[in-house]
Amino acid sequence: MRFFVQLVAVLAVSFAAGLAVTAAGDNVWLSLVAGVAAAVLAVLVYSWTVRLTEKREVTELSAPAAASGLVRGTLLGLVLFSAVIGNIAVNGGYRIHGLNDHPTDAIGLIGFMAGAAVTEELLYRGVLFRHVERLTGTWLALTLSALVFGASHLLNDNATLWGALCVAMAGGGMLTSAYIATRSLWLPIGLHFGWNYAQSAIFSSEVSGNGANEGLLDAEPTGNAWISGGQFGPEASLSTLIAGVLVTAAFLWLARRRGHLVPMRRKDRAAEVAAASTLAR
Repeated sequence: MRFFVQLVAVLAVSFAAGLAVTAAGDNVWLSLVAGVAAAVLAVLVYSWTVRLTEKREVTELSAPAAASGLVRGTLLGLVLFSAVIGNIAVNGGYRIHGLNDHPTDAIGLIGFMAGAAVTEELLYRGVLFRHVERLTGTWLALTLSALVFGASHLLNDNATLWGALCVAMAGGGMLTSAYIATRSLWLPIGLHFGWNYAQSAIFSSEVSGNGANEGLLDAEPTGNAWISGGQFGPEASLSTLIAGVLVTAAFLWLARRRGHLVPMRRKDRAAEVAAASTLAR
């Protein structure tokens, strides 16, 4: 029941955020305000719902850890995507023509990407992964939540099965493992925002098959789709896949060192099933 209440609450805020950003249209300042406001509202709604349904402090959104988690995550996301697109460019998959005619569009994308990063992290890591992990342990929950995260991108306009699979393995794995390593949502939120903002607002690339964005640079994908990512964008490139898998492995190594991996408790599960069967009689 707790899972469904939290799921509905986050989905409702996500839907409202989408409407608000859409209503802002091409006004970059309204987009900025609407997106940031949606992100703040989503955090407040999630925190209130978790307190109400689980009767605990929302440690995964601890206020003292917010600034450092968001800053470190954002910087990591910016650096990672810059390295990925640099590798793509070196291999002939990305070409820069100059600066965009409307560089202020990058301002509006701050709000849009902030709203998207916060609502998606609350949904896939804060609600889905966290609840599934309680039942199955870390490894199966990581796999299932990453696959659902990737599959959700099949709804995008220029979606491809390969692109969704890359999002699942690289994006879903990387963001979920960032949460596992820190047991905080702030780092994956910052990482998600930094990655998407660099991709859209700086390098003007297509984000997960959602169409190209007009950011600071006037650029285009070129050459082989395995290198550039094709119509789905750089996230469907081999460079992104390799980078995502490596970062995921690093976060999981850190999580293991910190004792943050949750094993599947077969004895506990068996006892629960037996108890449920007894009560059913």
